[in-house]
Amino acid sequence: MIHEYQLRILPEQAASEQALKQYIGREKGLDVRTLTAVRVLKRSIDARQRTIYVNLTVRAFVNETPTEEEFERTIYNKVEGKPAVIVVGAGPGGLFAALRLIELGLRPIVVERGKNVRERKEDLARISREHKVNAESNYSFGEGGAGAYSDGKLYTRSKKRGNVDKILNVFCQHGASPSIRVDAHPHIGTDKLPRVIENMRNTILDCGGEVHFETRMDALIIENGRVEGIETSTGRTFRGPVILATGHSARDVYRWLYAHRVPIELKGLAVGVRLEHPSLLIDQLQYHNKNGRGKYLPAAEYSFVQQVGGRGVYSFCMCPGGFVVPAASGPHQLVVNGMSPSNRGTQWSNSGMVVELRPEDLSHPDLAFQAPEVIEGSAEAATLQLMEESRTDHGDAPHPLAMMRLQEQLEQACWQQGNLRQTAPAQRMADFTRKKLSYDLPKSSYSPGLVSSPLHFWLPKFVSERLSQGFQLFGKSQRGFLTNEAMMIAVETRTSSPVRIVRDKDSLQHPHVEGLFPCGEGAGYAGGIVSAGIDGERCAEAAAAYLGRS
Repeated sequence: MIHEYQLRILPEQAASEQALKQYIGREKGLDVRTLTAVRVLKRSIDARQRTIYVNLTVRAFVNETPTEEEFERTIYNKVEGKPAVIVVGAGPGGLFAALRLIELGLRPIVVERGKNVRERKEDLARISREHKVNAESNYSFGEGGAGAYSDGKLYTRSKKRGNVDKILNVFCQHGASPSIRVDAHPHIGTDKLPRVIENMRNTILDCGGEVHFETRMDALIIENGRVEGIETSTGRTFRGPVILATGHSARDVYRWLYAHRVPIELKGLAVGVRLEHPSLLIDQLQYHNKNGRGKYLPAAEYSFVQQVGGRGVYSFCMCPGGFVVPAASGPHQLVVNGMSPSNRGTQWSNSGMVVELRPEDLSHPDLAFQAPEVIEGSAEAATLQLMEESRTDHGDAPHPLAMMRLQEQLEQACWQQGNLRQTAPAQRMADFTRKKLSYDLPKSSYSPGLVSSPLHFWLPKFVSERLSQGFQLFGKSQRGFLTNEAMMIAVETRTSSPVRIVRDKDSLQHPHVEGLFPCGEGAGYAGGIVSAGIDGERCAEAAAAYLGRS
């Protein structure tokens, strides 16, 4: 016999299967000896009151042994000799597009500018050790995309866009813990996700697909308004319709599209800093206990949002028990991001703290700041040249690349504040709200090092004043959160794509270029690993329909 129960229990009662059996037997009048297994279906933590509870949906097996797997498997058949679809980018959008193409009987050819997920680690270590950024292999570029080495969080609000459970099942099939199907805020962890990504690649290869690393797409082949394939940095040409899943940091792709009159649109963005607290402090605040999380609770998370001056100020990509990492994708840039290992066991917790920017804000005087001089031959110089060449085409309207240029200016200014290295400018949180330079900085997880800097002075006033007011409001709602024990590390700019590559809402093709399917975060249609995976599957289905294979 199988029973399902909704439980609201103490953390120690939810700590193990044996503890759950004892609780269910006592509360439901069952003989514990007949409970052969208890499977948790859903789990969340309710920390709103002094007493912390764990909410569970469980399936109890009485005198029965579970026979089904804890996740659903997808069947992937061989696709040698089948029509090819080019997938540009091996992040979550590209990988899930490739796997879905195989399901649909098409052969994916995945082209990735960076290295495989294991070889990337050497280049990431070099950023911290030598302050050198490989423009083709970094936290943004390489197998697995930006999510591979920046946490592996799987929480999404995009449930209306597609099948979230399918994405989680595919991860489980490739080695992720089945707990990701259970937890309210699922998380694989930076230490475990690379192996899962390797297994996904192996599935693609075993089924007859192709994966080409260190192969950058340099141009689309467009003939008579139709994409016929791509040209690459290796000199190879690949033919077929194209799913463009390059991620939100592939600025050269945006420049190429604009220069070749493939329409793109300006899009809103959010910019700010990484805010790092001692993890014990966050545990104490969120769990209302001076001892912190204790033995049975995970590292605490938080989420804050306020409206300040008509714009959202909010926490983003919260990493409990994690690290702040250098996430630049080229020279003359300093960008930070956050990640957590699977156990979320470090002594720090961090989150992006960002301010919403809308296209109309680009002309606001408070968004102007002492921008650095444009470095000749830099990527920012290339963006500026494109903008200058087409200035009269847009009149007073913001240029499609204007938000991207603001990103580049902020990252270059931050790099200069960091002594032209990956040493990040930082300031204690309370000092920032008081407009006071921090004369010393607390110990940090950011391994390249920090330099004290007056962020309140050089960040654009539009951003700094809203952040300051937001912090003060957060401090009122969570006493102890606004503290000089916390530190701001600049600059967080890669929250999403600064442009949107337009596409038809039904066919998912670019309306002016047949056979081109803009996909995922880089195209402006997703915001995280799961939503990018969902969009990848949708683009694969659209490509199959285009080829008459649906």
